[in-house]
Amino acid sequence: MIFAAGLVAAVSLGLGWVLQQRAAARAPLSELVSWRLLVHLARVRDWRFGIAAMVCGQVLGAVALGMGAVALVEPLLSTNLLFAFVIAAAFARKRATRREVGGALLLSAALGVFIAVGDPHRVEHPSPPPIALAGLVLVVVVGSALVLVVIGRSARNLVAEAILLATAAGLMYGLQDAATQQALDTANRHGVAALGTSIWTYVVIASAMIGILLSQSAFASSRLDHSLAPTAVAEPITGVTLGVAVFGNTLSVSPGALAVEAVCVIAMIAGTVEIVRSPTLKRHHASSRPSSAEPDDGCPPEDGCPPDSSTTGNS
Repeated sequence: MIFAAGLVAAVSLGLGWVLQQRAAARAPLSELVSWRLLVHLARVRDWRFGIAAMVCGQVLGAVALGMGAVALVEPLLSTNLLFAFVIAAAFARKRATRREVGGALLLSAALGVFIAVGDPHRVEHPSPPPIALAGLVLVVVVGSALVLVVIGRSARNLVAEAILLATAAGLMYGLQDAATQQALDTANRHGVAALGTSIWTYVVIASAMIGILLSQSAFASSRLDHSLAPTAVAEPITGVTLGVAVFGNTLSVSPGALAVEAVCVIAMIAGTVEIVRSPTLKRHHASSRPSSAEPDDGCPPEDGCPPDSSTTGNS
């Protein structure tokens, strides 16, 4: 039952990402990193279905986590990236590339080993983090995301922009995950009514909204393999780091465990790099940003990209 719930959750999440990307890929570039993008997408049926599928996957994932160990469920959930590539390829009547499949499997396996070895978990009755520390963490995470957005918006090609925006989205989703834990702890200590006055409730809402905006902007900028994988690796790394450094979570820190955890982080990043190293990325790494309202990253419409995009030559 745990395996089934986790697997169905991963499929639902993968389907949700694909539907969102297919809708966002047809949004005008002028709406990137603007709330107008979400208003535009809210009118698109496929995008709404994608959001519904993602919510369904998150609910099933929560059910699976409630029934089984994190070390078993999280690796299952992380396979949503692999399912996203397979589903996207099916929509395009193609096969997922070896780099996509291999990179996704490497990322999922590395995450699974990291969780199994590190055994991250919350203490029973954590104390609220010091206000100064919490404020510093918020500034660092949000500031880092802002820097990535600024660099991405000034990038000379849309693939680079998508990767940077997706990484920034992963930072915000990781902050959302950590803040959600703190909000739930507040509710457990003081009752559900306390959520209305807890700063963490508003951090959850704000980080979720910003994460959605950045992830949809990344989807609008380039293909799924460029715009999803960076989010998939940045979110768990950020969430675990914040949980341990700020919110009282524990992580195995023996020399052997630290060595394995470091290797796993490197493997997750390597899996992401393998995914985004596609022929499109190589062909357009030096191409200039198009000035038109539609993305121009040389990506065919059947891959879920804007129908009017055209291939640019190497500079």
